[in-house]
Amino acid sequence: MVRKPTPEDRFSFGLWTVGWPARDQFGDATRPDLDPVESVHKLAELGAAHVTFHDDDVVPFGSDDAERQRILERFKQALADTGITVEMVTTNTFTHPMFKDGAFTSNDRRVRRYALRKILRNIDLAAELGAQTFVMWGGREGAEYDAAKDLYAAHQRYAEGIDTVAGYIKEKGYGLRIALEPKPNEPRGDILLPTVGHALALIARLENGDIVGLNPEVGHEQMAGLNYTTGIAQALWAEKLFHIDLNGQRSIKYDQDLVFGHGDLFSAFATVDLLENGFPSGGPKYTGPIHFDYKPSRTEGMAGVWESAEANMATYILLKERAQAFRADPEVQEALEASGVFELAKPTLDEGETLADFLANRSAYEEADVTAMAERDYHFVRLNQLALEHALGAR
Repeated sequence: MVRKPTPEDRFSFGLWTVGWPARDQFGDATRPDLDPVESVHKLAELGAAHVTFHDDDVVPFGSDDAERQRILERFKQALADTGITVEMVTTNTFTHPMFKDGAFTSNDRRVRRYALRKILRNIDLAAELGAQTFVMWGGREGAEYDAAKDLYAAHQRYAEGIDTVAGYIKEKGYGLRIALEPKPNEPRGDILLPTVGHALALIARLENGDIVGLNPEVGHEQMAGLNYTTGIAQALWAEKLFHIDLNGQRSIKYDQDLVFGHGDLFSAFATVDLLENGFPSGGPKYTGPIHFDYKPSRTEGMAGVWESAEANMATYILLKERAQAFRADPEVQEALEASGVFELAKPTLDEGETLADFLANRSAYEEADVTAMAERDYHFVRLNQLALEHALGAR
């Protein structure tokens, strides 16, 4: 029996997840639109702590100021009534036809200016609601044709847009950080900043990059054939893991957005192990919200929507318990030692050893026993089997 989630679990859901009416490019919606207020109340009942949203998820695009204010007051009342908080806000710069060539990197300067104003307006709302993170997903930033973009200018405009928003946050004194969300493709054929590494490289060139980090998503990394756990580990190492998006994905397909763990379950175990237990050698640890960015299947009715929300949380709780048991197992600790995992934390150069000292030390190279090094057995298979047995609850 899986225990019921509580707000202490820090679970968070995008309103666009449970609220997805299941319309895709090949088929019409299979569910009715869901009132965001209803979503807030139901998620609170299920044990979630937070919600997140795009601006258009709560206030329909094109609403006038009076209607926008009326909708937001009703939404804020739902937050107050349930105790749910808004931990992250983002802006939709991909649905309206004007964004068909992107937002910050559109070839049409008018679109870039509109997108910047739309985002800055939502920054104000995010701050008003007490959000800590502002996610930027450049879903339309890219192209299908290599000749269609001046790629130097595109990166310049992308950096300009992000830096402008970050500078505005600082100017206003908001307690917000920006988290870029990498993705390799879909809906554009080739998206700019397709992976964690690409995004980190751009952040390093920003004037206001100190408040810009990452929001990696399971499916996005796995769509590119990459390892999600490795990706968030690099972001943690760089102290840039500001937010996470958890879901399920089965290999290099379209963006499936399955329930977390309903894709690559063993990879999900490794992710939870890192998130909950941290690195074996210590170092930065993720302490933010456990955010789910998935979509209930088109086959499900409204009952299935809430069952799928519960499934995300239940799977995480189960994997957390398994991961904690894995790290606490003395046999696992012995296997980590035998595999040299703890040895990796020791610097390659001795403390105080200069490069000249190292080059003069013949034991490191000239007199090294390369045969003995080649004969070392790392026992990685045994270690992985122990992880698998814990993940399956066999230990």
